Amino acid sequence: MRSRLFLKIYLTLLASLAAVAVASAAFVWLGQGEEDLSWRSQRARFVAALIPADMDRRSVEATLERFSRTFDADIAVYDPRGRLIAGAGRPLPRDILERRWRHDRGDVHTMVTELPDGRAVAARMARPFRPAGRNPLAYLALIAGVIGLAAYPVVRHLTRRLERLRAGVDAWGRGDFVARVPAGGRDEVAAVAKSFNTAADHVERLIKSHRALLANASHELRSPLARLRVAIDLYEQAPDEKRKEEIVRNLAELDTLVEEILLASRLDHVEKLDAPELVDLLALVAEEGARNGVEVSGTPAIIKGDARLLGRLVRNLMQNALRHGRPPVSATVARVGGAVELTVRDHGPGVPESESARVFEPFYRPSGRSEAAGGWGLGLALVRQIAERHGGAVRYESQLGGGACFVVKLPLRSA
Repeated sequence: MRSRLFLKIYLTLLASLAAVAVASAAFVWLGQGEEDLSWRSQRARFVAALIPADMDRRSVEATLERFSRTFDADIAVYDPRGRLIAGAGRPLPRDILERRWRHDRGDVHTMVTELPDGRAVAARMARPFRPAGRNPLAYLALIAGVIGLAAYPVVRHLTRRLERLRAGVDAWGRGDFVARVPAGGRDEVAAVAKSFNTAADHVERLIKSHRALLANASHELRSPLARLRVAIDLYEQAPDEKRKEEIVRNLAELDTLVEEILLASRLDHVEKLDAPELVDLLALVAEEGARNGVEVSGTPAIIKGDARLLGRLVRNLMQNALRHGRPPVSATVARVGGAVELTVRDHGPGVPESESARVFEPFYRPSGRSEAAGGWGLGLALVRQIAERHGGAVRYESQLGGGACFVVKLPLRSA
């Protein structure tokens, strides 16, 4: 289907060419008319100088005879009343004075020149005694036609790219989230296509992340819910403090899991922090270490960020080490160049080297770990998200003496 945009652009181009052609033709035509008037005035003065009014008839005839032989023309001179004064060559028609300029059969041209004293000179010759006339409209029409033909593939190429862009957007809007559009070129259309592809990639990643998050969350919620249901049934049959504590522990686990899911979902949609402030990372780590029984050492380091989110990052690293590793667990803050590194280490079994990149995936479960033992939840996934929102990164390092070591690198700011 031919695009309406293509027709609009192409017809606008043709209309513009037509307007330019008409305006140019009018300008050339008016200029040519002025030039022709000037030429005829000069020609009349020239002929009047050759055949002055006081020249006798015999001299006039001799002069006309020379002109006739020179130009191979039929020439005649008439008085102001239209009566023949003298002539040379073949006789001219009687109505010659009524036809100022015309093109006869063949290549013969007829011309009448009025002299300032009222006389008229008529001539019939093979070539017109005037500048050769040209039709500017023909040249302008030719130029407009060539430009119109040359512009057709250019405009069609542009609109075809826009049609492909529209088709890609329509496909993506129908739910085909892997649909992309060609982004070749360096013009505005290519920039729009690249922006669309970038946005589509981002949305696709968010959708996949949310789908995986919901699928894993629904799976992980089953265990505490099932335990909670059993504990409530048992508590109703025989209330005691141990079963009450089990109910409270399962509720706390559910509350933590829901909170982590909401935080992960919010961080997916946040590109920069709302109100960053200066935070002493060593003091924050020391506070969390005292709360979780983790040994903390290092040097003071000021960073800019969200104290609540940074506290969550430190707490998740420590609780992950306490839950999946073995004591002693230690945390260290050190300056490295223009950055600060937070290192949290435990002495547990660690993570296999082949799976070290997957520990930051939501609800990661190491190989050989039973479903009853549970996964690692969203703790380390949140650590990665929080670090990235602060312009940093997190990595896992294996240790020679065993155990797991997580290193968070954040940009250092002066106080």
